[in-house]
Amino acid sequence: MEINLEKIKQKKSVQELLEFGIINIDKPSNPTSFDVSDFVRKKLKLRKTSHFGTLDPKVTGVLPVALNRACKLTGYFLGEDKEYEGIMRIHEDVSLEKIKKVIKEKFVGKIMQLPPVKSRVKRQEREREIKKFELLEKDRKNIKFRAEVQGGTYIRKLVHDLGDYMKIGAHMLELRRIRAGIFLKKDSIALEKLEEMNEEELKKVIIPAEIVSEVYPVVEIEKECVERILHGQPLYNKNLSEKYDLKKEQVVSVFCKDKFVGMFKIINEKDVFAKPEFVLQPINSS
Repeated sequence: MEINLEKIKQKKSVQELLEFGIINIDKPSNPTSFDVSDFVRKKLKLRKTSHFGTLDPKVTGVLPVALNRACKLTGYFLGEDKEYEGIMRIHEDVSLEKIKKVIKEKFVGKIMQLPPVKSRVKRQEREREIKKFELLEKDRKNIKFRAEVQGGTYIRKLVHDLGDYMKIGAHMLELRRIRAGIFLKKDSIALEKLEEMNEEELKKVIIPAEIVSEVYPVVEIEKECVERILHGQPLYNKNLSEKYDLKKEQVVSVFCKDKFVGMFKIINEKDVFAKPEFVLQPINSS
C-alpha cells in the first residue's frame, strides 16, 4: 500500500499540519540545532518542536524539525543516512590521487569511529558505514569533498582521522548537509523565509508527518479495530486488511486507509501480529 502524502496534505488545514507535521529547515551557520528548533516553535506558536539530528553550530544545511505531536516520531528518523558537501584543509600538500587511494583502502565501507572529545555521547568506538567519500576538486591545500554516511557518523572526525592516518594532518573548513534520510536540500527553507510566510505559503512547506510511511513499511488495518488499537490493544492478525510477510522485530507504520494510526513492532506470536510503540490518539476537543 502506498500513502498519498499530497492528498493527505490537501485534506488538512494549516492547524492540523502544525499539529502533526515536519518542516525541512535550511540551517544557517552559528545557531545551534536547538536554537533553530526553538525559533520554529516560538515563531509558529507551537507547544513543542524537535530536530532530526544535531548539526554543529558552524555546519549548515538540512535540519528537519518536527512539530507538536510529530516530535514522537523523531527517533524513527535519526538513524537514516546523511549526505554532506564540505571543504577540508590538509596541513601538508600531497596529491589528490594519493588521498583518494587511502580513502578507498581505509575510509569507505564499515569503519570504527571514536566520537570527538566535545560530543555528548559516551566516547567509545562505534562501527559506522561510509557509503561514499569522494574528493571533488583541490585548490592548493583545500579539498572539496562529498560524503554519504550512516546516521551518527562524525564528518569532522572522519576528516581528522584521515589526516592522522596519512600523517599529514587535516581539518574541516566548511560543511553543509545536503540530505538527511528522505529530506533533501532542494526542499528546505531558510529561517528568514519562515518569518515572512502567510498561512497559504506555510501550508505549502509543512510536510505531513505521515511521510514516515516512506521510511517504514506500511501495514493497513481494518476500520473496525482502530479505536481499540488507539487505546492500547495489540495488532492481531485478524485486524489486518491483507497478509503481510514481515520479520519479527521489524518496525512498521500502521494506517487505516490514509489515516495514520501509529508505529508498531512486529512480534508474530500466536494471533498477535505487532505491538504498539506509539499511537496517534485523536485530540479530545472537549
